[in-house]
Amino acid sequence: MNTTEVLNSLCSQAGVSGGEFPASECALQLLKNYTENAKIDDFGNVIGYLGEDGSKPLILLDAHIDQIGFTVTYICDDGFLKIGKCGGIDVRTLLAQTVTIHGKETLKGVISTLPPHVTKEKDKAAKLEDIVIDTGLSGARAKELISQGDFVTVDGRFSVLAGNRVCSPATDDRAGVVALLYALELLKEQKELPFRVAVQFAAQEEVGGRGARIAAFNIDPDYAIAVDVSFAQSKGVDPSKCGKLGKGPMIGIAASLDRKISAKLIETAKSAEIPYQTEVMGGDSGTDADDISISRGGVRTGLVSVPQRYMHTPCEVLDIADIENTGRLIAEFIKKGVC
Repeated sequence: MNTTEVLNSLCSQAGVSGGEFPASECALQLLKNYTENAKIDDFGNVIGYLGEDGSKPLILLDAHIDQIGFTVTYICDDGFLKIGKCGGIDVRTLLAQTVTIHGKETLKGVISTLPPHVTKEKDKAAKLEDIVIDTGLSGARAKELISQGDFVTVDGRFSVLAGNRVCSPATDDRAGVVALLYALELLKEQKELPFRVAVQFAAQEEVGGRGARIAAFNIDPDYAIAVDVSFAQSKGVDPSKCGKLGKGPMIGIAASLDRKISAKLIETAKSAEIPYQTEVMGGDSGTDADDISISRGGVRTGLVSVPQRYMHTPCEVLDIADIENTGRLIAEFIKKGVC
């Protein structure tokens, strides 16, 4: 498995929360390399199972497939578009970015702002209500090809940087999806596993974890591990508040996470000589892990995160080695079979 190529293929597919299908379909085909029963459910979650022995405990592996983006809220008479957030976008990074509008046709546009004499805040960062998309179309043509509610994604190029580092939009959380696929690749030669394994690539994490909540309820696992991305150190960032690129997966510790699973993940990393970092949080983790943990009567859930710079921007940066070591950690954890 070429991890960089798989990540590139996933990041190239649009999948805004609520409109995940292109990305979900790509992830489905990749998951079918490891299980023939993989499918997309009615909510857009990609789900597959490994193992048929019902006497074994069931462990759920989760990563979310959706990405941040926009929805078209209004089409102006001059062809400009007003937009609303679909996920936690950093508006400061958007000016002059090119975008793709997923209407009746796939269209390009550029993000602009209302002029200073209208906003009266020329020295301040733009607010979302000041932002418009210039489609280059007349109002009549824009209204013919675009509808309110259509999704918009910010363009960005998948770039290979120095060493193992890559830059792309949507690595949150396509990196987590790739980490789980890498774990399955490492496990595929194992004739017998101590767990049955369920894999879900969940929809709508960026707007509230709805997909994970629904899928986890239906799967009804005994244990779960969610994989997401988390903040990596960049210039001017307090090192005590983030991880570091290339230093391994970040094992979560929080009130919403099962302490025994966190401890077992750390123990596994040490015994397998996998580099790791810890990420200590307050009450919850802000990931699918929180929603899975309260499914049905409760699920003992752990969290492993891939460190990433520039979260929720068109130029998210991470290290391929961290993705692979995340996959290695999960594969070794499953081989041990003890939670």
